[in-house]
Amino acid sequence: MIPFGCKCSGGGAGSKDVNAAGAVYLGISTVVFLAAASAAKSWTLNPTFWRLALVLALYSLGNLIMLRLIRDFGMGVALSLSGVIQLLAVNVIAFSVFGERVTMMQGAGLTLAVVAVALITMGPYFTAR
Repeated sequence: MIPFGCKCSGGGAGSKDVNAAGAVYLGISTVVFLAAASAAKSWTLNPTFWRLALVLALYSLGNLIMLRLIRDFGMGVALSLSGVIQLLAVNVIAFSVFGERVTMMQGAGLTLAVVAVALITMGPYFTAR
């Protein structure tokens, strides 16, 4: 994860700091997206209109929060951080709450996805632009 106070380019009016407020918004969006994913899984097990409405409302709220993060910190940083955090958190819930399992090949894919997002997110800080 990018440390607080790091500069990121691509934000609305140039370079902005990834600060504590941004981390809070990222955390809130992650919780909302995890609730949405859990509601979606629940809907697949017992589909009802109200569960579907809840899924849509939660995903919409999460995306509205992400729009704020994209505006403040840039699309690349906001979506990359959100993507890797959600990838890990959703799988923890899938395994621990819903009893899902992955094959060794799928586990390797998840690991490579985390490494890929980490490299994309951190790459600009280790190379000249």
